[in-house]
Amino acid sequence: MRRTELVLLGGPQGIGKTICTLQMARNVAMRGDQFAFFLSYEHTETHLMNRLLCLESVNPPEMDLSGGVKLKDLYDLVISQRARGYLDNGTGSGSLQGILRQDRKTAAALARMSRYADRLILVKASPAVTTLRTLREMTARLCEATNGNVSVFVDYLQKVAVHPERPTDEAEKVTIIVEGLKDIALALDVPVFAIVAADREGLKSKRLHLFHLRGSSALDYECDIAVIMNNKYHILSKEHMTFNPYKAKQYRDWVVFTVEKNRAGRAMTDVEFQLHAQYFAFDPRGRLVQQQLIDEKIIEQ
Repeated sequence: MRRTELVLLGGPQGIGKTICTLQMARNVAMRGDQFAFFLSYEHTETHLMNRLLCLESVNPPEMDLSGGVKLKDLYDLVISQRARGYLDNGTGSGSLQGILRQDRKTAAALARMSRYADRLILVKASPAVTTLRTLREMTARLCEATNGNVSVFVDYLQKVAVHPERPTDEAEKVTIIVEGLKDIALALDVPVFAIVAADREGLKSKRLHLFHLRGSSALDYECDIAVIMNNKYHILSKEHMTFNPYKAKQYRDWVVFTVEKNRAGRAMTDVEFQLHAQYFAFDPRGRLVQQQLIDEKIIEQ
């Protein structure tokens, strides 16, 4: 991620776009001199923090799954401890941090979060009122407060409000948004990373591409880097699955990231990472795809 550049991340529903983007924002914030501004039109700040607790419980890149905490585990712990506190003293007192510190797994995750908590800014945006102008103003204030050491993450692009403009259709709306995000990156000298939803045809396709992203051709034109996510299992050839059924099943947890556009370097590069969805984390120890990728399937070399 470089200053002044706009990076787009596309993929089908449920592929892990938000998981990936939030983990990237967390990684940026873990650097002592960098701040990450994560603007979500999909999730509340509390839900994002719960996801981060689950992620930190496996401690990437170590990925110690034995210490992992799932979302249900987290909810059950908080509910049970608050109920116990109410029964013990009749007041229902006890802070969330206090409850999390009492459990070995969540205490370790909370301690890891505390290392970057003041540098990761989570904001729940509204598709009705959080406009491009609002996003620009918030980013400008953060740049002033941090000497410009801010990376901006938007989840997701199509939900950004565009008042007072009145686009006639979604293509025009997306053009306004993507041009506005690129302008924020250029004018404020920050990297901007935005999730983009797929269109209907893309959701039907076996393998998603840049041209399947919902909106207009401005997405392709304005961005500096475009990365497309696909589930590896879904883009395997039938022949490959027939001869390697056990191995093919293992690919369900692997996501192929294809760099379909890159102004400053190589494009059409395929890298795969293992997704641990229950912990809202990708194993960051990725690798180049060993199979040959074609449009609709993978053929073993």
